[in-house]
Amino acid sequence: MLDDLDDIHPLFHGAPSTTEFKKLRKRIIRNVREAVEQYGMVERGAKWLVCLSGGKDSYTMLAALYELKWRGMLPVELVACNLDQGQPGFPATVLPEFLEKMQVPHRIEYQDTYSIVMDKVPQGRTYCALCSRLRRGNLYRIAREEGCTAVVLGHHRDDILETFFMNLFHGGRLATMPPKLVNEEGDLFVYRPLAHVAEEDCEKFARAMNYPIIPCDLCGSQDGLQRQQVKQILDGWEKNSPGRRQVMFKALTNIRPSHMMDPKLFDFLGLTRTERTIKDSNDENSMEIPRLR
Repeated sequence: MLDDLDDIHPLFHGAPSTTEFKKLRKRIIRNVREAVEQYGMVERGAKWLVCLSGGKDSYTMLAALYELKWRGMLPVELVACNLDQGQPGFPATVLPEFLEKMQVPHRIEYQDTYSIVMDKVPQGRTYCALCSRLRRGNLYRIAREEGCTAVVLGHHRDDILETFFMNLFHGGRLATMPPKLVNEEGDLFVYRPLAHVAEEDCEKFARAMNYPIIPCDLCGSQDGLQRQQVKQILDGWEKNSPGRRQVMFKALTNIRPSHMMDPKLFDFLGLTRTERTIKDSNDENSMEIPRLR
Protein backbone atom coordinates (compact mmCIF):
# COMPACT_ATOMS: atom_id res chain seq x y z
CA MET A 1 0.00 0.00 0.00
CA LEU A 2 1.31 3.43 -0.87
CA ASP A 3 1.88 5.64 2.15
CA ASP A 4 0.58 8.81 0.53
CA LEU A 5 -2.04 10.15 2.95
CA ASP A 6 -4.36 10.83 0.01
CA ASP A 7 -4.33 7.13 -0.85
CA ILE A 8 -3.65 5.23 2.34
CA HIS A 9 -6.45 3.85 4.51
CA PRO A 10 -6.64 5.53 7.95
CA LEU A 11 -5.64 2.20 9.55
CA PHE A 12 -2.13 2.86 8.23
CA HIS A 13 -1.77 6.53 9.08
CA GLY A 14 1.42 7.04 11.06
CA ALA A 15 2.99 3.74 9.98
CA PRO A 16 6.73 3.68 10.73
CA SER A 17 8.93 4.29 7.70
CA THR A 18 11.73 2.00 8.89
CA THR A 19 12.96 -0.82 6.67
CA GLU A 20 12.30 -3.29 9.48
CA PHE A 21 8.62 -2.32 9.73
CA LYS A 22 8.16 -2.38 5.95
CA LYS A 23 9.52 -5.93 5.85
CA LEU A 24 7.25 -6.93 8.73
CA ARG A 25 4.19 -5.44 7.04
CA LYS A 26 5.04 -7.08 3.71
CA ARG A 27 5.51 -10.46 5.41
CA ILE A 28 2.16 -10.26 7.19
CA ILE A 29 0.31 -9.25 4.02
CA ARG A 30 2.01 -12.04 2.06
CA ASN A 31 1.10 -14.62 4.70
CA VAL A 32 -2.53 -13.51 4.84
CA ARG A 33 -2.80 -13.52 1.07
CA GLU A 34 -1.34 -17.05 0.96
CA ALA A 35 -3.92 -18.31 3.45
CA VAL A 36 -6.83 -16.61 1.68
CA GLU A 37 -5.81 -18.11 -1.67
CA GLN A 38 -4.63 -21.52 -0.47
CA TYR A 39 -7.82 -22.27 1.44
CA GLY A 40 -10.25 -20.65 -1.01
CA MET A 41 -11.74 -18.04 1.29
CA VAL A 42 -13.08 -15.69 -1.38
CA GLU A 43 -16.44 -16.28 -3.04
CA ARG A 44 -18.48 -14.00 -5.28
CA GLY A 45 -20.66 -11.53 -3.38
CA ALA A 46 -19.09 -12.39 -0.03
CA LYS A 47 -19.56 -10.27 3.05
CA TRP A 48 -17.33 -10.94 6.04
CA LEU A 49 -17.99 -10.27 9.73
CA VAL A 50 -14.48 -9.43 10.97
CA CYS A 51 -14.47 -10.16 14.69
CA LEU A 52 -12.45 -7.78 16.86
CA SER A 53 -11.56 -8.44 20.48
CA GLY A 54 -9.34 -5.39 20.80
CA GLY A 55 -6.23 -7.58 21.03
CA LYS A 56 -3.09 -7.35 18.91
CA ASP A 57 -4.18 -10.22 16.65
CA SER A 58 -7.55 -8.82 15.65
CA TYR A 59 -6.09 -5.35 14.95
CA THR A 60 -3.42 -6.92 12.74
CA MET A 61 -6.04 -8.99 10.93
CA LEU A 62 -8.26 -5.95 10.28
CA ALA A 63 -5.35 -3.93 8.88
CA ALA A 64 -4.13 -6.79 6.67
CA LEU A 65 -7.60 -7.43 5.23
CA TYR A 66 -8.06 -3.74 4.44
CA GLU A 67 -4.69 -3.57 2.73
CA LEU A 68 -5.54 -6.59 0.57
CA LYS A 69 -8.91 -5.04 -0.21
CA TRP A 70 -7.19 -1.76 -1.16
CA ARG A 71 -4.88 -3.67 -3.48
CA GLY A 72 -7.84 -5.32 -5.20
CA MET A 73 -6.86 -8.76 -3.91
CA LEU A 74 -9.84 -9.20 -1.58
CA PRO A 75 -13.12 -8.44 -3.41
CA VAL A 76 -15.37 -8.83 -0.37
CA GLU A 77 -17.36 -6.48 1.86
CA LEU A 78 -15.95 -6.12 5.39
CA VAL A 79 -17.95 -5.36 8.54
CA ALA A 80 -16.03 -5.18 11.81
CA CYS A 81 -17.75 -6.44 14.95
CA ASN A 82 -16.94 -6.33 18.63
CA LEU A 83 -18.91 -8.36 21.15
CA ASP A 84 -18.84 -6.61 24.51
CA GLN A 85 -19.29 -9.52 26.91
CA GLY A 86 -19.82 -7.41 30.01
CA GLN A 87 -16.50 -7.95 31.79
CA PRO A 88 -16.14 -5.52 34.70
CA GLY A 89 -13.93 -2.62 33.76
CA PHE A 90 -14.06 -3.33 30.02
CA PRO A 91 -13.29 -0.03 28.20
CA ALA A 92 -16.45 -0.04 26.10
CA THR A 93 -15.68 3.19 24.25
CA VAL A 94 -12.23 2.24 22.91
CA LEU A 95 -13.20 0.13 19.92
CA PRO A 96 -16.21 2.20 18.77
CA GLU A 97 -14.08 5.36 18.84
CA PHE A 98 -11.21 3.63 17.06
CA LEU A 99 -13.42 2.19 14.30
CA GLU A 100 -15.18 5.53 13.77
CA LYS A 101 -11.82 7.26 13.47
CA MET A 102 -10.57 4.58 11.07
CA GLN A 103 -13.75 4.89 8.96
CA VAL A 104 -14.40 1.16 9.26
CA PRO A 105 -18.05 -0.03 8.98
CA HIS A 106 -18.80 -1.81 12.24
CA ARG A 107 -21.28 -3.11 14.75
CA ILE A 108 -20.83 -3.14 18.52
CA GLU A 109 -22.95 -5.73 20.30
CA TYR A 110 -23.48 -5.95 24.07
CA GLN A 111 -24.28 -9.37 25.55
CA ASP A 112 -23.51 -10.10 29.20
CA THR A 113 -22.01 -13.55 28.76
CA TYR A 114 -19.52 -12.77 31.54
CA SER A 115 -22.16 -13.23 34.25
CA ILE A 116 -23.28 -16.52 32.72
CA VAL A 117 -19.72 -17.85 32.63
CA MET A 118 -19.00 -16.80 36.23
CA ASP A 119 -22.26 -18.40 37.38
CA LYS A 120 -21.95 -21.68 35.49
CA VAL A 121 -18.22 -22.49 35.74
CA PRO A 122 -17.23 -24.07 39.09
CA GLN A 123 -14.50 -22.47 41.17
CA GLY A 124 -11.06 -23.45 39.92
CA ARG A 125 -12.21 -24.55 36.44
CA THR A 126 -11.25 -22.67 33.28
CA TYR A 127 -13.68 -20.31 31.61
CA CYS A 128 -12.50 -20.76 28.02
CA ALA A 129 -14.83 -23.48 26.73
CA LEU A 130 -18.13 -21.92 27.85
CA CYS A 131 -16.99 -18.36 27.10
CA SER A 132 -15.96 -19.35 23.57
CA ARG A 133 -19.21 -21.23 22.93
CA LEU A 134 -21.38 -18.31 24.06
CA ARG A 135 -19.31 -15.82 22.08
CA ARG A 136 -19.39 -17.95 18.92
CA GLY A 137 -23.18 -18.34 19.11
CA ASN A 138 -23.66 -14.58 19.33
CA LEU A 139 -21.24 -13.94 16.46
CA TYR A 140 -23.11 -16.39 14.24
CA ARG A 141 -26.37 -14.61 15.05
CA ILE A 142 -24.87 -11.20 14.29
CA ALA A 143 -23.41 -12.47 11.01
CA ARG A 144 -26.84 -13.66 9.90
CA GLU A 145 -28.46 -10.37 10.91
CA GLU A 146 -25.81 -8.44 8.93
CA GLY A 147 -26.24 -10.66 5.85
CA CYS A 148 -22.68 -11.98 6.12
CA THR A 149 -21.46 -15.18 4.50
CA ALA A 150 -18.47 -15.71 6.81
CA VAL A 151 -17.28 -15.09 10.35
CA VAL A 152 -13.59 -14.12 10.36
CA LEU A 153 -11.47 -14.83 13.44
CA GLY A 154 -8.01 -13.63 14.43
CA HIS A 155 -6.33 -16.91 15.38
CA HIS A 156 -2.72 -16.97 14.20
CA ARG A 157 -0.11 -19.66 13.51
CA ASP A 158 0.86 -20.04 17.16
CA ASP A 159 -2.77 -20.45 18.28
CA ILE A 160 -3.09 -23.27 15.74
CA LEU A 161 0.10 -24.98 16.96
CA GLU A 162 -0.89 -24.66 20.61
CA THR A 163 -4.32 -26.17 19.88
CA PHE A 164 -2.66 -29.08 18.05
CA PHE A 165 -0.48 -29.90 21.06
CA MET A 166 -3.36 -29.45 23.50
CA ASN A 167 -5.32 -32.04 21.53
CA LEU A 168 -2.25 -34.28 21.39
CA PHE A 169 -1.41 -34.04 25.10
CA HIS A 170 -4.90 -33.85 26.58
CA GLY A 171 -7.43 -34.90 23.94
CA GLY A 172 -5.87 -38.03 22.48
CA ARG A 173 -6.33 -36.86 18.89
CA LEU A 174 -4.46 -35.10 16.11
CA ALA A 175 -6.54 -32.00 15.42
CA THR A 176 -6.29 -28.22 15.49
CA MET A 177 -8.08 -25.06 14.39
CA PRO A 178 -8.69 -25.32 10.63
CA PRO A 179 -8.16 -22.19 8.52
CA LYS A 180 -11.60 -22.71 6.96
CA LEU A 181 -14.70 -24.57 8.08
CA VAL A 182 -18.47 -24.50 7.84
CA ASN A 183 -20.51 -24.03 11.02
CA GLU A 184 -22.77 -26.80 12.30
CA GLU A 185 -25.88 -25.19 10.79
CA GLY A 186 -24.13 -25.14 7.42
CA ASP A 187 -24.95 -21.53 6.56
CA LEU A 188 -21.71 -19.72 7.47
CA PHE A 189 -18.03 -20.12 6.74
CA VAL A 190 -15.50 -19.56 9.52
CA TYR A 191 -12.16 -18.20 8.29
CA ARG A 192 -8.80 -17.71 9.99
CA PRO A 193 -6.78 -15.57 7.55
CA LEU A 194 -3.92 -15.17 10.05
CA ALA A 195 -3.30 -18.92 9.94
CA HIS A 196 0.20 -18.44 8.48
CA VAL A 197 1.12 -15.37 10.57
CA ALA A 198 3.37 -15.68 13.63
CA GLU A 199 2.10 -14.26 16.94
CA GLU A 200 5.36 -12.35 17.30
CA ASP A 201 4.67 -10.53 14.03
CA CYS A 202 1.17 -9.56 15.19
CA GLU A 203 2.59 -8.17 18.41
CA LYS A 204 5.31 -6.17 16.66
CA PHE A 205 2.87 -4.81 14.09
CA ALA A 206 0.16 -3.72 16.54
CA ARG A 207 2.72 -2.16 18.86
CA ALA A 208 4.43 -0.27 16.02
CA MET A 209 1.05 1.06 14.84
CA ASN A 210 0.15 2.04 18.42
CA TYR A 211 -3.29 0.43 18.20
CA PRO A 212 -5.26 0.65 21.51
CA ILE A 213 -4.84 -2.90 22.87
CA ILE A 214 -7.55 -4.16 25.25
CA PRO A 215 -6.40 -7.05 27.51
CA CYS A 216 -8.71 -10.00 28.21
CA ASP A 217 -9.84 -9.94 31.85
CA LEU A 218 -11.65 -13.27 31.73
CA CYS A 219 -9.83 -16.34 30.35
CA GLY A 220 -6.65 -14.33 29.82
CA SER A 221 -6.51 -13.64 33.54
CA GLN A 222 -6.43 -17.27 34.71
CA ASP A 223 -3.23 -19.01 35.75
CA GLY A 224 -2.31 -22.59 34.99
CA LEU A 225 -4.30 -22.95 31.78
CA GLN A 226 -3.37 -25.87 29.54
CA ARG A 227 -2.77 -23.43 26.69
CA GLN A 228 -0.31 -21.44 28.80
CA GLN A 229 1.55 -24.63 29.67
CA VAL A 230 1.77 -25.66 26.02
CA LYS A 231 2.89 -22.16 25.09
CA GLN A 232 5.74 -22.39 27.60
CA ILE A 233 6.84 -25.70 26.09
CA LEU A 234 6.82 -24.25 22.58
CA ASP A 235 8.68 -21.16 23.79
CA GLY A 236 11.38 -23.43 25.23
CA TRP A 237 11.71 -25.39 22.00
CA GLU A 238 11.88 -22.18 19.97
CA LYS A 239 14.55 -20.74 22.25
CA ASN A 240 16.73 -23.83 21.95
CA SER A 241 16.10 -24.26 18.23
CA PRO A 242 15.00 -21.02 16.49
CA GLY A 243 12.53 -21.69 13.68
CA ARG A 244 11.11 -24.83 15.33
CA ARG A 245 7.59 -23.39 15.40
CA GLN A 246 7.56 -22.83 11.65
CA VAL A 247 8.88 -26.34 10.99
CA MET A 248 6.12 -27.85 13.15
CA PHE A 249 3.49 -25.68 11.48
CA LYS A 250 4.69 -26.82 8.06
CA ALA A 251 4.21 -30.41 9.24
CA LEU A 252 0.50 -29.67 9.77
CA THR A 253 0.24 -28.90 6.05
CA ASN A 254 2.20 -32.00 4.99
CA ILE A 255 0.32 -34.98 6.45
CA ARG A 256 0.76 -38.49 5.08
CA PRO A 257 -2.23 -40.64 6.10
CA SER A 258 -0.44 -43.84 5.00
CA HIS A 259 2.28 -43.11 7.55
CA MET A 260 -0.09 -42.51 10.44
CA MET A 261 -2.29 -45.07 12.25
CA ASP A 262 -5.90 -44.08 11.61
CA PRO A 263 -7.70 -46.77 9.56
CA LYS A 264 -10.52 -44.28 8.89
CA LEU A 265 -8.10 -42.12 6.90
CA PHE A 266 -6.15 -44.86 5.15
CA ASP A 267 -7.34 -48.29 4.00
CA PHE A 268 -4.75 -50.50 5.67
CA LEU A 269 -6.99 -53.57 5.35
CA GLY A 270 -7.30 -53.04 1.60
CA LEU A 271 -3.60 -52.44 1.08
CA THR A 272 -2.20 -54.89 -1.54
CA ARG A 273 1.19 -55.74 -2.96
CA THR A 274 2.21 -55.17 -6.57
CA GLU A 275 2.61 -58.09 -9.01
CA ARG A 276 6.38 -57.87 -8.75
CA THR A 277 6.23 -58.10 -5.00
CA ILE A 278 3.96 -61.14 -5.22
CA LYS A 279 6.23 -62.83 -7.78
CA ASP A 280 9.28 -62.21 -5.64
CA SER A 281 7.53 -63.63 -2.59
CA ASN A 282 6.80 -66.86 -4.49
CA ASP A 283 10.47 -67.33 -5.43
CA GLU A 284 12.01 -70.46 -3.89
CA ASN A 285 14.67 -68.32 -2.20
CA SER A 286 12.16 -65.97 -0.58
CA MET A 287 11.26 -66.14 3.11
CA GLU A 288 7.47 -65.91 3.19
CA ILE A 289 6.02 -64.62 6.42
CA PRO A 290 3.08 -66.78 7.54
CA ARG A 291 -0.27 -65.01 7.90
CA LEU A 292 -1.65 -64.59 11.38
CA ARG A 293 -4.72 -66.69 12.15
